[in-house]
Parts: sequence; structure tokens; C-alpha cells
Amino acid sequence: MRLIVGLGNPGARYAGNRHNIGFLAIDAIARQHRASPFRHRFQGEAAEVVLGTERAILLKPTTFMNESGRSVSEAQRFYKIPLGDVIVLHDELDLAPAKLRVKVGGGNAGHNGLRSITAQCGNDYRRVRLGIGHPGDKALVHSYVLNDFGKAEQPWVEDLCRAVADHAGLLAAGEDASFQNKVHLAMAGRGWDDVKTLGARN
Repeated sequence: MRLIVGLGNPGARYAGNRHNIGFLAIDAIARQHRASPFRHRFQGEAAEVVLGTERAILLKPTTFMNESGRSVSEAQRFYKIPLGDVIVLHDELDLAPAKLRVKVGGGNAGHNGLRSITAQCGNDYRRVRLGIGHPGDKALVHSYVLNDFGKAEQPWVEDLCRAVADHAGLLAAGEDASFQNKVHLAMAGRGWDDVKTLGARN
């Protein structure tokens, strides 16, 4: 069994924030693969799903971002899921918009959700980094991630979440390189292979 976690902040006021792209991706997976209804469990919203041949729990912590680890650790302990089978989808400032990378472990790059999970669970979980770009000034990061995606950004956000959902079976199977490549090809096919500026096609 896999535990697939999307990071974000709960509530309507945060729903469209750049920081919440992990929630958006989890919702896309749930729709595409006909997950069970989300129920409030593990200090979050959890649903069961089958991705290819793998059973998985989809989890959206409702603890707010900086306490995400409490929710993840509770679900991990309940299902006795090894850390290597925990997959976290999160926003990534250091990736260009519409890009995706998968890695295991590494630093948290100031991401409070990752920091909390590492503190509660350990560091060697799998991370699906969903690029949102950087505002260009460190002082602007807080307001940038807690603002909604702009109207012009919505098409690539939807396409990226759809591509993640379309190929989630590869992710669940541990075929990270194939998953990453399939998402890249899907985004390139939609014209998002070279998004140099926020919300703009080039």
C-alpha cells in the first residue's frame, strides 16, 4: 500500500493558492481513478484508491501546512506503511511553472510542510515537486505562495494535475523515472514545455 499525500492549507480561502497545488493534484487523482469519498481521518481528508495494481491512501492534511507531519505520521502508523512508500506532492519554488520532478529525501528548501513531515516521519520519503516558479525576491515568497494562481496560469495548473493523475499508476508502482517522463511529454504536448514567465506560454 502507498500513502500519497498532497500538501496545502485547509479551507475555501486557501483553495486556489499556489501553496495548495498538492491538494489540487490529489483531487485530480481521486477523480480520475474513482477514489472512495474523502472522509475526515488522520487529522486530514483521506480516500482509498487503486492505482494500477497498487492500493493507495490519498491524504490531504487539514492541520495547516506547518503541521502536516502530524497527519502524515498518524496515517503512516495506522497502515504500517514504510517511509519509502510515502509519496508527497507539493509546490516547488525552485522549479519553473508547469515542471515536475521526483526525488527521494534531500533538503526541504524552506518548505514548512516538508519540514514538518521530516520531523515527524523521517526524511527518506518520495517527493513529487510541482513547479510554481519563484517571484524573484525572497521577501515576496510568503505572499506569492499564499496568493491564488492567476487566470492565465489556470490552464497549465489543470494540465499538470491531469497529467499527474493520468500517470499515477506509474508513481504508485515506484516507476518514478517513467512517471516523470510521461508527465513531461504530456506537458510538452500541451505546449507547456518552456514556460519562462508565470502564466504565459512561450
